[in-house]
Amino acid sequence: MEENNARFHVFVGVIALLAGFYLKLSAIEWTIIITQIGLVLVVETLNTAIEKLCDFVSPDYHQLIGKVKDLAAAAVLIMSIVAVIVGIIIFLPKLFIHL
Repeated sequence: MEENNARFHVFVGVIALLAGFYLKLSAIEWTIIITQIGLVLVVETLNTAIEKLCDFVSPDYHQLIGKVKDLAAAAVLIMSIVAVIVGIIIFLPKLFIHL
C-alpha cells in the first residue's frame, strides 16, 4: 500500500480490531466492524484507481479531471465518516461500561 491515506485507514482499522478484542464484541458487532473496515479500504482502493487512471488519461491539469478526482476523494470521506459513526455507536457504550 503506497498511498498515505490508505496506510492511515489500515492503521485505524487495526486499532478498531484491537479495541474489538479488548471490548469483547459480539459476533454481529464484529461483522459490522469488519464490514466497515472493508468498505473503507475498498472505497480508498477505488479512489486510488480513479486517480491513477485520471493521471494517465490527462497528465496535464484539466478541470473535469479535477472534479472526478474530487468526487472520488469525497466518496472516501463519506465512507470514513459513516465508519466512524458506526464505530461510535458500537464502541462508545462498551467504553463507558469499562470506565
